[in-house]
Amino acid sequence: MTDETELSAAGWTHVASGKVRDLYVPTSTLDDDDTWTGDPLRTSPIVLVVASDRVSAFDCVLEPAIPGKGALLTALTRWWFDRLPDVPNHLAEPLDDRWQSFLPEIPASVADRAMLARTLDMFPIECVVRGYLTGSGWKEYVATGAIGGLVLPEGLSDGDRLPEPIFTPAWKAPQGEHDENISYERMEEIVGEVVAAQLRELSLHVFAEASAIAEERGVILADTKFEFGADRETGIVTLGDEVLTSDSSRYWDAEAYVGAPSKELRLASFDKQIVRNWLSANWDQHESEEPPVLPAEIVAKTADRYRALLDRLQG
Repeated sequence: MTDETELSAAGWTHVASGKVRDLYVPTSTLDDDDTWTGDPLRTSPIVLVVASDRVSAFDCVLEPAIPGKGALLTALTRWWFDRLPDVPNHLAEPLDDRWQSFLPEIPASVADRAMLARTLDMFPIECVVRGYLTGSGWKEYVATGAIGGLVLPEGLSDGDRLPEPIFTPAWKAPQGEHDENISYERMEEIVGEVVAAQLRELSLHVFAEASAIAEERGVILADTKFEFGADRETGIVTLGDEVLTSDSSRYWDAEAYVGAPSKELRLASFDKQIVRNWLSANWDQHESEEPPVLPAEIVAKTADRYRALLDRLQG
């Protein structure tokens, strides 16, 4: 039985899917045209966010899925929300009294990878913060000496710590299209100067808080991306989606970073970098060609790295 079938039977209607998450709303809050009703959640309806085991890389959803991934990332997101109490987030738990009466039960089969959340008016921006130079940022630096228009010191190497974390936004493209790195000035044009400043300030703040927490546990937060939206009742800029997970972030082992004899071991990460590396070696990424199926060994290693990060952070 699929998630959608089981949730539909329980009273949830599927309304949207991203690369790795699916969204459902209580069927009772929809009218005949599948639009929001006015009572009582016209401006701030509840949404059930279900993390799948699907894995994506280079803006493509890959096969097969990573067993247990959705539950691991949901647990990690909840763990981080608990440690960032000063940052508004989209969780609708504990539930407001007005929601208790009509919310359907969440089937046990998806409970460990589901979150009840307030629906936000999401900003079409990926708020990327980089504390270390690597990945696509490294490639851009080699080509231009800068990232997102921010000029960096000369002579940096892949994996080097930056003098201070930098904010490098991206425009979040519709599914099926590629996200686009943009300048801060372009972000201001998209969301306005006030919201742009809030997004940058919040992103850098969360990154600093999370980096300190991770370092206490022997983990380096190299870079991450956040997504924010406006709360429909208050207008407050609110952290949504997943946060600081192995899908949205790059984490390194602090001990290996200092003492490993090679770059590959130094920058071995607790995320899907194994998948990216395998794809880079086995797929030329032509848009006309489907990505290859991931080997069982790559799937197993990726699942192990996801688990290892959660275990390390939770102690």
